[in-house]
Amino acid sequence: MVIMTTTSSLTFLPVLERIAEEIGRTPGRGRPADYIPALAARDPRSFGMAVAELDGTVYGVGEWRQPFSTQSITKVFTLALELAREGDELWEHVGREPSGNPFNSLVQLEYENGIPRNPFINAGALVVTDRLQTRTGDAADTLLAFLRAESGNPDLDFDRQIAASETAHGDRNAALAHFMKSYGNIENAVPTLLFEYFRQCSIAASCADLALATTFLARHGICADGTRLLTRSQAKQINAIMLTCGTYDAAGDFAYRVGLPGKSGVGGGIIAVVPGRCALCVWSPGLDERGNSVAGVAALDRFTTLTGLSVF
Repeated sequence: MVIMTTTSSLTFLPVLERIAEEIGRTPGRGRPADYIPALAARDPRSFGMAVAELDGTVYGVGEWRQPFSTQSITKVFTLALELAREGDELWEHVGREPSGNPFNSLVQLEYENGIPRNPFINAGALVVTDRLQTRTGDAADTLLAFLRAESGNPDLDFDRQIAASETAHGDRNAALAHFMKSYGNIENAVPTLLFEYFRQCSIAASCADLALATTFLARHGICADGTRLLTRSQAKQINAIMLTCGTYDAAGDFAYRVGLPGKSGVGGGIIAVVPGRCALCVWSPGLDERGNSVAGVAALDRFTTLTGLSVF
């Protein structure tokens, strides 16, 4: 049976409840990220999902108010903040194409002269954070303030244990940053950049928080207070890059199954956008071999199937 949504938000909750019930019967949930020790202890059976409408109405199921480590999901918001400040000049320093390689790969940087393939692989996110740091003097705090404002949750904060764990195991990111700096594509000192980047990725937020914070992309660039952060064209650009690059080297499969712009993080979260309608966040810590939440992808697949909401 397909449950088609109407203009009323009331039809979403039964869909979410049905999805949660189906996910609860799913035997395989993947494994939490083990290369960041602070994430390895998460229960892969945990699950939460939230939907936020354009007016800020939000509702969910499962552990939808449980904070988790946002990790690479934050790359979307940092990109939006920097694109709003810099405009198209940003694309001279980071590309917009899928990488086809793991998110922390060094391979492409060498033969592409230190220009990362897109802003959602680690190298690209480091460039975006570096440029935001140059413009604001404190990239991570700028991001945190934005997320607090858009989610309406002033208690959002950095998880210092996660940040310390990433710093202690951040050699690959340090190598990426130093390599790009040798090509002149990093402006700040590498230790400063890494400090900001690891703090950025350590922000803890719930599905409710992130669904609300993502809604500005569903509103074509308009923030929760009615001000415009991005032009309609810039919001379209970010949604397009999310669709083609947002789930590491599994973006094609995600587009095929889900049909929405999305961005995942190795903390087990995934955000997704239905332009003009709503934003979603789903969380379950068990990951597949490409770093995406197994239950999260399945839940979003069911959401678009049951509601008929898709960009296609």
